[in-house]
Amino acid sequence: MKEDLAYSSEEDWAYQSLAGIGALIQSRAVTSRQVTEALLQRIAQRDSGLRAFVLVMGTEALAQADRADREIAAGKVRGPLHGVPVAVKDLCWIKGFPCAGGTAVLSEFRPEEDASVVRFLREAGAILIGKTRLTEGAYSDYHSSIQPTLNPWNSDYWTGISSSGSAVAVASGFCFGSIATDTGGSIRWPSAANGITGIKPTWGLVSRFGVIELAASLDHIGVMARSVVDASIVLSAIAGGDARDPTASQLPRPDYVAAAMGADIQGLRIGVDPQWNTLDVDKETQDAVLAGTKAFAELGASIVEIEFPKADEVVKDWVPNCAVEAAVAHELLFARHKSLYGPVFSSVIEAGASLSGMDYQKILLRRAAFKEKVNALLASVDAVITPAHPFPPLTLKTISTLGAQPELISKLQRYTSPFNMSGHPTLSIPAGFARDGMPIGMQLIAAQFDESTLLRLGSAFQRVTSWHLQHPPTGGIR
Repeated sequence: MKEDLAYSSEEDWAYQSLAGIGALIQSRAVTSRQVTEALLQRIAQRDSGLRAFVLVMGTEALAQADRADREIAAGKVRGPLHGVPVAVKDLCWIKGFPCAGGTAVLSEFRPEEDASVVRFLREAGAILIGKTRLTEGAYSDYHSSIQPTLNPWNSDYWTGISSSGSAVAVASGFCFGSIATDTGGSIRWPSAANGITGIKPTWGLVSRFGVIELAASLDHIGVMARSVVDASIVLSAIAGGDARDPTASQLPRPDYVAAAMGADIQGLRIGVDPQWNTLDVDKETQDAVLAGTKAFAELGASIVEIEFPKADEVVKDWVPNCAVEAAVAHELLFARHKSLYGPVFSSVIEAGASLSGMDYQKILLRRAAFKEKVNALLASVDAVITPAHPFPPLTLKTISTLGAQPELISKLQRYTSPFNMSGHPTLSIPAGFARDGMPIGMQLIAAQFDESTLLRLGSAFQRVTSWHLQHPPTGGIR
């Protein structure tokens, strides 16, 4: 062990990259215990004002860190995640620990095994530092028994939903990456609102076993981190086939880290639909996306004007599609314990249960047709660029009771839910700041199972920009 540590406090470590802190731990310049203790101290001092975590696994995390240090000292380095503290959204089972999924109805649930993503993180040597807060059932609103997570850039503003806790934990320097989920935008909204990077993989790339469902065919398990390279490291650990989930892809897994670290983007074709990208989009967001597009062009990508398939109908269809699948997921619990559900989530489940089979089938047919149109478009370009959402984070006053504002939900979902309906992978990356100091994100979309192109593009962008290196004000609350 080196005596003169280059980094010696939680302030030094909190905003290190995942790749960088991992290299320090695995080279034994610092120990996993030292880093884990520092982050636990940071969480204890600061999270009461942010509420990113619903559960901090301090004792368990330190035991994992000690185990990692012993393995590393013995020369048994598992990979770039070994010894690195990460968090998981409280939809993911961790054996013996509570898993309420933001609900009251599951408040006593203790799973008897790990979710597959948790098992894969353990196998990679990651340290599970805690479970992050979310909206009820991963839908739009918090249950009345749960205090919402607050945005570290400014607590008067929206954090995004439903992976809000995961995003705040990463943005606040409480962990180096986090598992998140996205059913209609829940990786991309919080990533954009908190100035971090988020990957929503292709549906089926990451096993859903042991992750509480909102809507099975729309739920995507993904990653939040502060950079594309860091996110690629976590994605490499959790992606791939799983005997516990028959819908998980058996395709060979590319080297995502090599893609993020690798070649330039010369000649890659990025599609832009100027009309779609500006529809009800505020000027600051338009300017950020245009600047991002210009940066890609300067890096050697070809910018191609496209006409994106009409998405209004598929955005509208997302709500009943999600409602039907949520009604299936909660069928038994809702029948027995309806009073424990909040009003917004209850109305979603009831709407799903009442939809006719004919109406649902029509949604599925329209959804399949839209997917094929997106497939055809992505056969002509390597990626598409859009806003992550149409405006910077709104104030909490503006966006309160989101579930009761269908028009606002529809606007927010314009650039997100279509890719849950189609299953295509997306990458959200920081692209600037609004005049009020809040982050702005932009989104890239690629062909199914072509996460490597997204990582290649996003990493190239982050090599020449510094938006992802900006952090919330000290203390996290204004």
